[in-house]
Amino acid sequence: MSEGSGRLRIAFLGTRGVPARYGGFETAVEEVGSRLAARGHDVRVYCRTGGEAGRPEHLGMRLVHLPALRRKSLETLSHTALSVGHLLAAGRPDVAMVFNAANSPFLPALRALRVPVALHVDGLEWRRAKWAGAGRAYYLLAECLGVRWADALIADAEGIAEYYRAEFAAESNQIAYGAPIVAPGAGRLVEVGLLPGRYHLAVARFEPENHLHLVVEGYVRSGARLPLVVVGTAPYSDQYTATVHALADDRVRFLGGVWDQELLDQLYANCATYLHGHSVGGTNPSLLRAIGAGAPCLAYDVPFNRDVLAEAAEYFVTAPDVARALEAAETDPYATARRGIRSLERARRYDWEEVADAYETLATRLAVDGPVRVRPSGHRAGVAATWGVPSPQPVPAVQVAPVPAARVAATAPELVPAVLEPGVLAPAPRLRAPFPRAS
Repeated sequence: MSEGSGRLRIAFLGTRGVPARYGGFETAVEEVGSRLAARGHDVRVYCRTGGEAGRPEHLGMRLVHLPALRRKSLETLSHTALSVGHLLAAGRPDVAMVFNAANSPFLPALRALRVPVALHVDGLEWRRAKWAGAGRAYYLLAECLGVRWADALIADAEGIAEYYRAEFAAESNQIAYGAPIVAPGAGRLVEVGLLPGRYHLAVARFEPENHLHLVVEGYVRSGARLPLVVVGTAPYSDQYTATVHALADDRVRFLGGVWDQELLDQLYANCATYLHGHSVGGTNPSLLRAIGAGAPCLAYDVPFNRDVLAEAAEYFVTAPDVARALEAAETDPYATARRGIRSLERARRYDWEEVADAYETLATRLAVDGPVRVRPSGHRAGVAATWGVPSPQPVPAVQVAPVPAARVAATAPELVPAVLEPGVLAPAPRLRAPFPRAS
């Protein structure tokens, strides 16, 4: 800490870096780091090469670009190892903010220089299908090491904080993400051939725990009139992606990754419903972005999602749940629109300025107090296997039968087309006459 100034040197490690184009960690680093830099702190962010190559600064944050091994099991660890090495050589920061419990083995190197460390533990990563076997065992071990070696834990959801309390008798600093309040208009929907309020939306990485298979299967089982638009990519999930595509019928549109934030915000803000299937990652930035845009939500029923949405959403666990919820949403768009209003009310509870305040308070405390002498042991109580979050739903091995086209056409043949022809734009208000009930 600079003598008498209160100015902190803060390093952010363990993410893909900024500009934020991938997930929750990167969004948090950009939103929090830029605010801390604007308050006069010296913020250093470690980034993986391959994006904005060589950019030295972003929104007041100093960037350090380092390579990573492009393998699922080694990408994060290899980059964090290089980041820690660079940090040790480049000069001791006042505080290190390390993201992802998988990076716990690197904490002793930071502590050896008496650098206080806050570890953002993320969600229940060992429940992800991609970490089966050795990967799952590693994440379970990494949680133990993080509890033992970090000077502070950060949990972005009450459910995650409860898990660490129950499993390790370890307290966490509960700091959620922010929900940007956006009103982006609808002018760019024509670029992807959509009308405002005339499509259902899902935004997620293609991973089983995000339940896109459940969303698509439920949609195909339904008599929904509006198309389902799916946004997302799958860096390491070719087989799962193929499964999700195989479950779809011709009403489902896959847009791939949408990196244009304005267009993505318009997709959120103008959807008839937003379907959120995430189940293991704590408070999810996609969900927060959706409610900040006033999207009516249908969410997978886990504590993390209920913490965010409470009574502002409908919930599902099975494909038939999804089918019923979508048909009900189209049958009563007035009730659906009211859920969108409640979503926006919930979003105002998640303010990035308050999130930055919490990080700044934590960083100042760690810098002043220094490394913690006594931490929890990291021994497990044995509740992880039976802890109260439902396991992700299995991916179906066979395709479901799509709804016959005649049934879909019979539900509301007089409605305007849900998908536009190229170059055609016609306004459609969020509130409209109810859809005929699907048979």
